[in-house]
Amino acid sequence: MGFSAIVLAAGAGERFGGGKLTARFRGEALLAHAIRVARAAPVESVFVVHTPELPMGVWNGQPDVVALKLSSSGLAQSLKAGVAAAGHADGVFVFLGDMPLVPHEIAGCLAPLLKNNFAVVPRHAGKPGHPVLLSRRAFPEIEGLAGDEGAGRLLRERTDVAFLDCADDRVLLDVDRIEDLARLEERIRAQGEAE
Repeated sequence: MGFSAIVLAAGAGERFGGGKLTARFRGEALLAHAIRVARAAPVESVFVVHTPELPMGVWNGQPDVVALKLSSSGLAQSLKAGVAAAGHADGVFVFLGDMPLVPHEIAGCLAPLLKNNFAVVPRHAGKPGHPVLLSRRAFPEIEGLAGDEGAGRLLRERTDVAFLDCADDRVLLDVDRIEDLARLEERIRAQGEAE
């Protein structure tokens, strides 16, 4: 099967106070980490859906990344734009631009589980995380989304969604506020000292 990755990076980041995806985390823009995780997935292409204000330098020269500028910050529009761009794929991994610590190997663990399922979702302690792997069958239903609605409702309504239970909670860790950056940095330091 051929997969693509979508990195959603068009949100306004209001709780952060703006400029979230260009905020520095471990020496580079927050978004650059999410793009690197997406590029580590078993994909043929990576699409970053972003607002026109986001500087292209955020990619840090990472090759094979296609930028999709979007004037809307609505989650549904971002998801639809990414799926449309990846329309040739058998499935798409949906990554969030504010999740820098997603384990690089997780997408490769999700892919074999897709089979005839609508989607595959990593889960930690019963909570769904990212990336979500959507099958090609999900693409028409994504077209019906509106506003700030993601694929969550679609996934909750179906019985043909597979889950991968993960011991690693990094599939849940995102950045909403400025203090979240410091919290993640401290976590990384503490883990490094414990090893």
